[in-house]
Amino acid sequence: MSIKKKIPLLFCLLVFLILLSNNTFHYVRSKSQLLNYNEKEIEMIIKEVSFQVEKTKEGSLYVEDILGRDLRIASLAIKQKLPPNYQDISNEQLTSLAKEVGVSHITLLAKTPDDIIGIKSSDPEEINMSTKDWGYWYDAYKQLFALTPVSVGKGLTLPYYWSGPIEIASSDPEHIDKWGYYFDGSTNYIINPYFRDNEVLEYEERFGPGKVIEGFIKERGVLELSVINPKNFGKKSEVVHLNGNSYIRISARPIWYGSYKYRNVKEDTKLVKNAIKTKELQSYKVCLNGKSIMKTFVPVFPKNDQAYVIGLVYNYGLIEQELRHELMAHVLLSIVIMIIVLIISFIFSRSITKPIGYIVDQVNDIAQGNYEKNIHLNRKDELGLLTENVNSLSKHLQSYVKDLHQSKELIEYQAYHDPLTGLLNRRYVLEKLTPFINRANETGNKISVLFIDLDRFKQVNDSFGHSKGDEILKTVANRIKDCLPEDDTIIITRQGGDEFIIFLVDIDISQTKNVAERIVNNLKKSYSLDGSEIYLGASCGVSMYPDQSKDIDTLVIYADLAMYAAKKMGGNKVVVYSEKINKSNIKRPRLEARLRKAIENEEIEVYYQPKINADSGTIFGAEALVRWNDEEFGFVSPDLFIPIAEDTGLIQPLWEIVMKTACQQISSWNLKRSQSLSISVNFSARQFQEPDSMVKRVKEILSESRLNPQNFEIEITESILLNNSTEIVHSLQTLQNMGIAISIDDFGTGYSSLSYLKDLPIDSLKIDKSFIQNIDMEYRNTEIPEAIINFARSLHLNVIAEGVEKDFQKEFLLSKNCVQMQGYLFSKPLNKDEFERYMGDIKA
Repeated sequence: MSIKKKIPLLFCLLVFLILLSNNTFHYVRSKSQLLNYNEKEIEMIIKEVSFQVEKTKEGSLYVEDILGRDLRIASLAIKQKLPPNYQDISNEQLTSLAKEVGVSHITLLAKTPDDIIGIKSSDPEEINMSTKDWGYWYDAYKQLFALTPVSVGKGLTLPYYWSGPIEIASSDPEHIDKWGYYFDGSTNYIINPYFRDNEVLEYEERFGPGKVIEGFIKERGVLELSVINPKNFGKKSEVVHLNGNSYIRISARPIWYGSYKYRNVKEDTKLVKNAIKTKELQSYKVCLNGKSIMKTFVPVFPKNDQAYVIGLVYNYGLIEQELRHELMAHVLLSIVIMIIVLIISFIFSRSITKPIGYIVDQVNDIAQGNYEKNIHLNRKDELGLLTENVNSLSKHLQSYVKDLHQSKELIEYQAYHDPLTGLLNRRYVLEKLTPFINRANETGNKISVLFIDLDRFKQVNDSFGHSKGDEILKTVANRIKDCLPEDDTIIITRQGGDEFIIFLVDIDISQTKNVAERIVNNLKKSYSLDGSEIYLGASCGVSMYPDQSKDIDTLVIYADLAMYAAKKMGGNKVVVYSEKINKSNIKRPRLEARLRKAIENEEIEVYYQPKINADSGTIFGAEALVRWNDEEFGFVSPDLFIPIAEDTGLIQPLWEIVMKTACQQISSWNLKRSQSLSISVNFSARQFQEPDSMVKRVKEILSESRLNPQNFEIEITESILLNNSTEIVHSLQTLQNMGIAISIDDFGTGYSSLSYLKDLPIDSLKIDKSFIQNIDMEYRNTEIPEAIINFARSLHLNVIAEGVEKDFQKEFLLSKNCVQMQGYLFSKPLNKDEFERYMGDIKA
């Protein structure tokens, strides 16, 4: 085929590819723009609707109080009109009086020997109506008759008066009522005027979100808006049966405002729960009621009020229609352009064929010089001859440049990379880090240094050999890279052995900790080696430039110190460097020597913190806690010397002292008690490094101390469960089969997966004290403790709360049926003598 024909063909093909790419790009961009516009529109609608809902709630409460005060004024007027004895009053008189004072109805309530009933009323449904099963309403009536202020915590309380919250009338569920109740001791009945329907609902009908929702639905694309009650949505209706009537309470309705015509209950229920759980928008596309729609659920979390979800149904067919219209316009335009290009290319090809013939002759002369022909093309046109000669001239140079470039790349790679993992080496860091430091000095930004060291890697090398250890290191390097974006402001280097250093530029300490924790969590996942599944951990230390030093080498040292602090805490942790860490490392050798001597001389004490059944007020057990009072250092915190013991191997003899002492002591106490006490002992991760030996030693100590295994409990942290190795699970199962209870200590602060806790041999969960101490007098911050209690119940586990210090914390836990507690509200940790006195002061 001649050039004259090839050029038009190539031009048309090129233009076709360009148009295809352009149309694809515009289609994708248009779709993205439409979806972004839709998201902004949804955001605007959600803000407006949630604003209206909040204002409606605030306004409704305000109006409710006004109505309550109006009812009190009406009560005073009614009292002036009526005799003090209800026997002297007729129902017709109350009907006339209701019209006179401007209320819907008036009912008089009087006491019977075992009830409070409606004895006179302008509403026939209220006569002889029992209130005994009305819960806090009935409590409020009794307090009014006792002439004491109403303290049920609902409605509005004024002198001699209480107004209940707006509710559906139990006597007639077709009505919404607002009740008032007045009693000052001058009558033998409670005066009960109330408003019905119009007066109660007037505010919400005029100013509520209903009109706003209707307005948005009239707009193009919005098919439906709903304000959803996540507590009741998708569940069986909470029907109340009272006074012969059945109805659903206002607060229990699944849809508070708007409608729910586009029903997909199962899927919508799941997304509503996810929206509340994740606090993030949830959406999906589906075809319902003959339309292609997009459903969006947005969670709203008002201050001091129940969360709710706003559901929006958008006509996704409009977006698809717009995209089809735009695509058709681009296709038609492309056809026109292709026709024009085809015509122009024919004209252009004729204008260049003659110059190409001249160029071929010139290049041919050069090609026939000192250059050897290497390219053989089976082409008979001028362009083929030109290509053949140019390739023959450039072949050697191209080959030379290629070889030189490859050699240069290989040398540079070997100079700046670790040969095993392919990560950057220290030489590269020293050369490339300077510009980042200069920029940080100019902008005031931070540079984060992460020092990572693998936990238990030495055992892998010893067990499988260094070649297998190298395979693990390669996997570790890849996992670290997977946790980080491909960014030229991130430097990953292998320091040597199983140590890695990461430099992050322009992120703060919070973001740095998030990145570090993501890496640690990724590295503690299982590794497959020779068909076996092994588990490693990673300890990470963090230092910041320029907060802690402006010298990079010093920052690396600080990060290294922080990393060792993480190892002392059991590994699988991220620790940020502080002066406290530096100081603790300075006095560590002396402290270690003193601890070793204290263990040898058995100068370690065991304290006992009582475990209380708060419902019955009885003591049912204690937790054994280790204490060390040194002659040189004074009282040494367990948070300081336990990590040293774990790091130096002293944790095993220290644990044996605690366990033997605690078991012997509790066994001795139980001989004198009718109800036996149980004792719980904390087990560290070190005890589970040799699970079989640990199980054997526990059996021996229990036998020596003559303590029934059913009175012994093991407390472990969630970090031990992360390994989830077959040996650990088997050892726990063995202990549980003996009658020993297994408890998860500090539950909620670790990283355990709830999905596999149900498969592990566990008897109880201990709620970490930080969650209990966050509960305030207003019962805020109760979500996590309540969730843990419910989770424990779902798995049929026992649950105990530690760190209980306030009466209101105790009352909250009792309200959730969590009766087992420990904390300073009951007792601090006590030595042996103090604990014996404590047992004498409390019920057995």
